[in-house]
Amino acid sequence: MAFPIINSIASWILKKRIHQMELFLKYPHEVQEELLINLIKSAENTILGKQYDFSSIKNYQTFAERIPISTYEDLEPLIEQTRKGQQNVFWHTPIKWFAKSSGTTNAKSKFIPVSTETLDLCHYKASKDLLCLYLNNNEDSQLFTGKSLRLGGSKQLYEDNNTFFGDLSAILIDNMPIWAEFSSTPSNKVSLMGDWETKLPAIINETIQENVTSLAGVPSWMMVLLNKTLETTGKGNLIDIWPNAEVYFHGGVNFEPYREPYKKLFPKDNFRYYEIYNASEGFFAIQDRNDSNELLLMLDYGIFYEFIPMDTFGTSHQKAIPLNQVEINKNYAIVISTNSGLWRYLIGDTIRFTSTSPHRIVVTGRTKHHINVFGEELMVENTDKAIAKTCQELQCEVIDYTVAPVFMKEKKKGAHEWIIEFKIQPKSISSFTALLDKNLQLLNSDYEAKRHNNMTLNPLIVNVARSNLFYDWLKEKDKLGGQHKIPRLSNERIYLEELLQHQMYQV
Repeated sequence: MAFPIINSIASWILKKRIHQMELFLKYPHEVQEELLINLIKSAENTILGKQYDFSSIKNYQTFAERIPISTYEDLEPLIEQTRKGQQNVFWHTPIKWFAKSSGTTNAKSKFIPVSTETLDLCHYKASKDLLCLYLNNNEDSQLFTGKSLRLGGSKQLYEDNNTFFGDLSAILIDNMPIWAEFSSTPSNKVSLMGDWETKLPAIINETIQENVTSLAGVPSWMMVLLNKTLETTGKGNLIDIWPNAEVYFHGGVNFEPYREPYKKLFPKDNFRYYEIYNASEGFFAIQDRNDSNELLLMLDYGIFYEFIPMDTFGTSHQKAIPLNQVEINKNYAIVISTNSGLWRYLIGDTIRFTSTSPHRIVVTGRTKHHINVFGEELMVENTDKAIAKTCQELQCEVIDYTVAPVFMKEKKKGAHEWIIEFKIQPKSISSFTALLDKNLQLLNSDYEAKRHNNMTLNPLIVNVARSNLFYDWLKEKDKLGGQHKIPRLSNERIYLEELLQHQMYQV
């Protein structure tokens, strides 16, 4: 049988990449500095390059002084020029791909430029590196003896002025080498189906016939697919369907609230979970060790990194710093300059460094998805960990949740109000609420200070959502499947009020 031979050859080729990684592991700052200069030189004759006189920029200091930090709204006019067919605007090679991206409730779509360099030297390179790191850590892996079950975004690619736009996953599938399709399931035709509720049974029908050895996708939507697969087949767990499954590659949302439910789906002692951190703008970090929630920041993908400390973010004192100035255990907003022509672009994510030798990170949330109405600085990392810990202690299971502030009125103090949809409900909601509040205080000292003796914040409020509340809410917005996520935290009550209008009850 050829499969074991293919497995051995693929493992040997991928492991060779380890030696190349050693360069940025040993010399991270030198690699980043050289990368920045190469990016600047590549784009010096573009419209934007001439505007900021890229040809005279020789170091990071001049770059940071001359180029402003940008949001999508700042870059949109230049991106629209390229979408209408004009090239050499912000990158020197033709940009014909645009990853369509939007927030959960944001009706306005973003069109993120994706160059050939980004496809080859970032996204595809990262996919190989992910396998490389996994195989290097698991010598007995039989990954290539079967197929990878991929769950990407829906929707096909659309042409506009000889440029194309669609979900990033659709762009990646459309451009991937033919050998990659042979090692994946479902087929490209099914993977690119637009309607989630039609796509779901189609994926199940194809994949249950395959020898699936790995899975890849966003945990929330993957769980919907896997539960539906069990329901369709009548099996007790997924090892009964795919006995050779050995690893789940996941990203997009914090995995902690999903970890215990996945262990029930894959009751196998040596089943692995590997996290990735990617987005429409690029592929940033990969878990490089077994059983770790820390991700290795990949420094040679054509992305130059800067970081804004969150304690000054959005203030007049805001200042971006390069990699050689970061500190561990501080929250930062990420700023990137890329080989698709995004210059000092604020992607909206927040991270925390757990190590600077090598540079490992954990994703802590979004710059817009946190609560700091009362000085509590609550991050998604805090709420995800608190939910996971509370569920483990009370033997319950959460499907989804979102949190918003209760604003102070007259002499009334503020609070945090939650909507939680349970798969397995706790015996006592009041006990769950009290324990969740306690766990949040243990994880976040600022929240604890505001909760001390109900000084600023009253105890949190938990609303129990009806079954399928979040699913129905996303369906109403045409946001099922793919990369669409529930906004966990907000400084406003917009999401919460919308959900309250969808049948539910308060306890």
